[in-house]
Amino acid sequence: MENHLTLTGLLKKAASEFPSRRALSVSGKLDITHLRLQQLIDNAATLLRASGISPGDVVALVFPNTVEFVVMFLAVIRCRATAAPLNPAYTAEEFEFYLSDSESKLLITPKEGIQSALTAASKLKITHVTATLPDPESGISISTSGDDSISNDSVSEVVNDPSDVALFLHTSGTTSRPKGVPLTQLNLASSVLNIKSVYKLTELDSTVLVLPLFHVHGLIAGLLSSLVSGAAVTLPAAGRFSASTFWSDMVAYRATWYTAVPTIHQIVLDRHHSKPEPFYPKLRFIRSCSASLAPTVLDRLEEAFGAPVLEAYAMTEASHLMASNPLPENGVHKSGSVGKPVGQEMAILDENGLRQPEGVSGEVCIRGPNVTKGYKHNPEANKGAFTFGWFHTGDVGYLDSDGYLHLVGRIKELINRGGEKISPIEVDAVLLSHPEIAQGVAFGVPDDKYGEEINCAVIPREDSKIDEAEVLQFCKKNLAAFKVPKKVFITDDLPKTATGKIQRRFVAEHFLAQISTAKVPKFGA
Repeated sequence: MENHLTLTGLLKKAASEFPSRRALSVSGKLDITHLRLQQLIDNAATLLRASGISPGDVVALVFPNTVEFVVMFLAVIRCRATAAPLNPAYTAEEFEFYLSDSESKLLITPKEGIQSALTAASKLKITHVTATLPDPESGISISTSGDDSISNDSVSEVVNDPSDVALFLHTSGTTSRPKGVPLTQLNLASSVLNIKSVYKLTELDSTVLVLPLFHVHGLIAGLLSSLVSGAAVTLPAAGRFSASTFWSDMVAYRATWYTAVPTIHQIVLDRHHSKPEPFYPKLRFIRSCSASLAPTVLDRLEEAFGAPVLEAYAMTEASHLMASNPLPENGVHKSGSVGKPVGQEMAILDENGLRQPEGVSGEVCIRGPNVTKGYKHNPEANKGAFTFGWFHTGDVGYLDSDGYLHLVGRIKELINRGGEKISPIEVDAVLLSHPEIAQGVAFGVPDDKYGEEINCAVIPREDSKIDEAEVLQFCKKNLAAFKVPKKVFITDDLPKTATGKIQRRFVAEHFLAQISTAKVPKFGA
């Protein structure tokens, strides 16, 4: 019974079915089988229990993408404790917020430590230990004052329950203060099975991880869904995405797919055009998620790499996946759509909770075993997000006659120009279809006459001399007059989250501050 309802059970099942198949590699350094990975997890879980970690305790993990992170993350969950992965790039103040908000009892880092995290932990009086894996044969070693000689039986007696809170993440906070999202073993198990089923992942699949593991996309879609399927995951040697080594890793480890955010797809495409590889692997599919993928970028990816590009729709509160375009053998994948609901119910509701007919926009709402039961210590947010028996995503969209979801934008990001509601995603898509624009983002700014007006910022391709007049001319040709940006900022950088999402709110704030100057400076300059 546990096998189908807990992430831990699914991982143990995969290890028993595919014990000698490769589970995890660090490029050019080491390979670990599914059986060995389970042994490492159990050993590390035993050490954590010896150091005083009890069921329900929250353990913060601050690592780059390393084997140590994977083992310790799964060991925390194995102890029936809650893993809270955090971005190593946070400042001490940010760590202080996340560590206290999650009520972390323990902080685990690599041996060299992460100074800003240690400063925050010390201020909050949170115990800090380090974890290292000298080699896969000897097992993980944890710097702890506990009794490391405790027998392995101590963890074998622990039975993981579907209701255990296994993962604690925060929303990216694009519209407000980040909200804490507890996800249970059942939430995670449901989500990885949904991902495995829609992409038909098997033990024959292999991927190279390009996204950070402190974020739900890389963690659940890239890592955990692969491990549960008996498939293989390769971590880049640098501990993070590198365009210069990506394809050589993909070839060396016989990758069959990869998942990324649009920004990374764009980087991969730009590199392909400037420095093409001598050989590209034959991929089953390429997946895009976490932000809207412009149809022109999708077309270019398919043309360049000869694989279907499947756009998906996900969020932290749904343990990642909500909808996806299907593999070619299962149906058409529609450019500009994020596909069909996967493993959960979805409805488009108006503000009174009434379902909207096909083709009519409303708020995208979901329910299913993958969805969180509610934000931690945030009754106000829960009141707004869980009404009419559904979880409200905050996204506006519509379902077409084939049941495919088309997103119009975030409720809070729609631009209201004199009563005309404009989706910035639509303007983005037009900007990105210009051959000389590498990145583009539209955003709303206050306006005396219309209440709100549209502006946009673009990053030109290398060696392009494109100017504001040319961008405006292009927009006038491809957009209704009321959707054409009033002002265009040409820049060489745009503010993004740690996972590569462009934050419209920050873009708008930055360029509003610069509106009186002729030249727009680079971010952080």
